[in-house]
Amino acid sequence: MMSDFLLFVALVVIGAFFWQLRQMAELSRVLAEQACKKQNVQLLAIAMESARPSIGGNTGICWKATFMFEFSTDGINQYRGHIVMHANRAQKIEWPIFPEPEWMESPTASGKFGGCGTSKSCHSGKCH
Repeated sequence: MMSDFLLFVALVVIGAFFWQLRQMAELSRVLAEQACKKQNVQLLAIAMESARPSIGGNTGICWKATFMFEFSTDGINQYRGHIVMHANRAQKIEWPIFPEPEWMESPTASGKFGGCGTSKSCHSGKCH
């Protein structure tokens, strides 16, 4: 009877740890998508590199995991970054050095040097 109870508790604990890892994986995917959108790069893939039990979080025992994400700046080259998570919180996002993305519609400059952004300010005599 006691061994059945211990087996049940062990299965519940293993299930809870698995559930927490799945939540971390989903959260890291969302974080990677947001970070790539902010950096103007294309997210290609995300995968868990490592996970180990740790102390902390809301329940006392949780996971500390590292997720690797691949992204591209031009559709040809691939780069790898890392997201380090502790429980359901991202501790840091590590980016490699990569070239700035090239876009078909690059920003165009308006105005002249010296702060003459509008024709009104250039004709006012401040720029001449």
